Amino acid sequence: MTRLSMAVRSLVTVLAALLAVTAASATARATTEPKAPADFVALRSVDPTIIEEIRYFTPHNFVGERIDGYRQPLCILTRPAAEALHQAQQRLLRQGYTLKVYDCYRPQRSVDHFVRWAKDLEDQAMKAEFYPNVDKTRLFEDGYIAEKSGHSRGSTMDLTIVKLPALPTRPYIPGEPLVPCFAPQGERFPDNSVDMGTGYDCFDTLSHTLDPRIQGQQRANRLLLKNTLEGLGFVNLAEEWWHFTYKPELYPDTYFDFPVSTKSLIQSH
Repeated sequence: MTRLSMAVRSLVTVLAALLAVTAASATARATTEPKAPADFVALRSVDPTIIEEIRYFTPHNFVGERIDGYRQPLCILTRPAAEALHQAQQRLLRQGYTLKVYDCYRPQRSVDHFVRWAKDLEDQAMKAEFYPNVDKTRLFEDGYIAEKSGHSRGSTMDLTIVKLPALPTRPYIPGEPLVPCFAPQGERFPDNSVDMGTGYDCFDTLSHTLDPRIQGQQRANRLLLKNTLEGLGFVNLAEEWWHFTYKPELYPDTYFDFPVSTKSLIQSH
């Protein structure tokens, strides 16, 4: 064997070893990513008619950027919660409405992202829309941000009602002028939802489901959502008209951290 061929052979051996190490590390990363238990499902596999507008996959949220852990705009729930939501959808469809979910299962890493953002008092990029009347120093004290979320247990979702036929909602353009989330429906960011009196994730007491200042059609719309879901085992969070938890929860004490992705559900099929 010539010196040249020996050198080439050595180079090939080194490259092969490097590729093997790289592949092994990639495999290790893939296998260590947490997965969902078998009783978690994609909502669309249970009811594809429910609209999914997963806000934390987009920059249109109180942070102003896609949130850690949201790898796809996907609603994941425990199967009992998804099946109960399907029953609610059937009732609403008969009345000319559809459900629309803004958020479902939320990984712990996403909650951690919220916490980091809340502690950064310099970052107030989305204040004018989502918390115009709340000082950012009070987000923890007032309960708008917490270090744990029921969403991470898999049976909690944020949702609204849309009148059929559902009109498209235009995408948010980062940097566009912001309007307070409690402004009249025709002035705040457009949403094909019925008028609930505030937008989604509005950090304001006007978001309390039964706030007495919300009357007329806005109150009727909130009660339609609340009464439909509560009749099927859901419990509303009084401070947020959009927030519901299906009871009993399959995992009342477990906070999961698998990513929002169909890959997280592969083992459950």
